[in-house]
Amino acid sequence: MTLPRSADALQRRFDRVRTISVALVAGLSDADVSGQSMPDASPSKWHLAHTTWFFETFVLRDFVRGYCPFNPAFAFLYNSYYESEGDRIARPSRGMLTRPSLDEVLAYRRHVDIAMMRALDDLPASARRLVVLGCNHEEQHQELLLTDLLHLFAQNPLLPRAYAQGNVRIGAEADALRWVEGRQGPVDMGHDGRDFAFDCEGPRHTVWLAPHALADRLVTNGEWRAFIDDRGYDTASLWLSDGWAWVRQNGIEAPLYWRRDDSGDWSRHFGLGGLAAMDPASPVQHDSYYEADAFSRWAGARLPTEAEWESAAEGLNAEQGTFLDNPGAVRPVPAPAEDGIRQLFGDLWEWTASAYLPYPGFRPAAGAVGEYNGKFMSGQFVLRGGSCATPRGHVRASYRNFFYPHQRWQFTGVRLAKDI
Repeated sequence: MTLPRSADALQRRFDRVRTISVALVAGLSDADVSGQSMPDASPSKWHLAHTTWFFETFVLRDFVRGYCPFNPAFAFLYNSYYESEGDRIARPSRGMLTRPSLDEVLAYRRHVDIAMMRALDDLPASARRLVVLGCNHEEQHQELLLTDLLHLFAQNPLLPRAYAQGNVRIGAEADALRWVEGRQGPVDMGHDGRDFAFDCEGPRHTVWLAPHALADRLVTNGEWRAFIDDRGYDTASLWLSDGWAWVRQNGIEAPLYWRRDDSGDWSRHFGLGGLAAMDPASPVQHDSYYEADAFSRWAGARLPTEAEWESAAEGLNAEQGTFLDNPGAVRPVPAPAEDGIRQLFGDLWEWTASAYLPYPGFRPAAGAVGEYNGKFMSGQFVLRGGSCATPRGHVRASYRNFFYPHQRWQFTGVRLAKDI
């Protein structure tokens, strides 16, 4: 990993990330940031504290002599899943933490931030690498904070807004989907070891790609409406066995956060800006792997593999797309009127057909941070590209996100692929 060239650069990086996290809860009440809507989600307040615990534990505690923890009890409250760091509160119980208050959590952040800024000049390279990891870790939690907050607000019959947001402009249906032929034969994939990457992105290795093509844009709301109208959710032959059982057991009829109008039509969508009219040209969002796979089969296509996706994305500008620039615009937008492949970065995380498994030669890092990714390589699928809730600059062509096939509260979408 290449570290920032100076302590000043690392301080700027740290300060920017920490400032954005606090900005995301501006205007929210203590009740808003304390609620937990399901076991997979966490309260906003917990995200703010956990990311602070990460710096306090792995940097200040271990590398700064004489550091005094803000509150020793927080080591139990805000450890997430690090077995080597001892006991912790059960994940489904995080919403029970009405105390400490938001004000106290923000005071905790200030305490740690001051200590970190004082320490950055003198930290050894190994600790500075942990600071870079912590900044990227916090950016992940910024997105999780938004997706978890959206799920919480969606459970409220009042359908409140999390953030003020302008009216969504409703455009015409998207242009016709086109196919872009992908690379074939032996290609290299995975991170090359320069600059920052999470351990699961490497090592770089060679894979073989059969002739294939990718859709030039994401699937839209209008196209998904056609799937619903054609009884896609009622046609067992389109679904994987587990997916069909999930649909029937949970009464799934449409993507998460779609809402019917008074006539029974799926014409509205709930987001962080509240309830809005459905834009047929915008990418369909909040779908599970099961739904993405069924839609692909209905469309006479399939989902891309992560190798196919990465080979198409490599060399493109990973910061050009719809990312998290302010909380008032957390939504995907219609594909730009351009030739070639579009929307690979930003807008929505794209489901792939690839299971989340280690690359050849993968070895987790030593120590507690080795628990970061490797132990989750079971039963999940890879998503690529980032979303409208991902901080700009956070992702790259090799970046691997991963979720279980039934999960859809994240900003997920669909790109089609086919054999040629």
